[in-house]
Amino acid sequence: ALFQVYIIQVSVGSHQWTVKHRYSDFHDLHEKLVSEKKIDKNLLPPKKIIGKNSKSLVEKRQKELEVYLQTLLSKFPVTAPKVLSHFLHFHLYVS
Repeated sequence: ALFQVYIIQVSVGSHQWTVKHRYSDFHDLHEKLVSEKKIDKNLLPPKKIIGKNSKSLVEKRQKELEVYLQTLLSKFPVTAPKVLSHFLHFHLYVS
């Protein structure tokens, strides 16, 4: 089965880069943050199955995931949780 990879723009301060993840990666990240950091369970856009490969839905989902990540980052202005900074490849881009 084909799976969709989302290419998400991340910006932190003056740094900008992209990360590529499947929805399931976001879901795993979210589960960890919900349990460890009490992040709102409803923050992650739901996994929709119907018509999941239509181009407009993919673009919409990509935007939603981008917003999701920016929201997470704004919740941790000083230090992002390890699981989040790893997900966002901070170690490669932000020193």
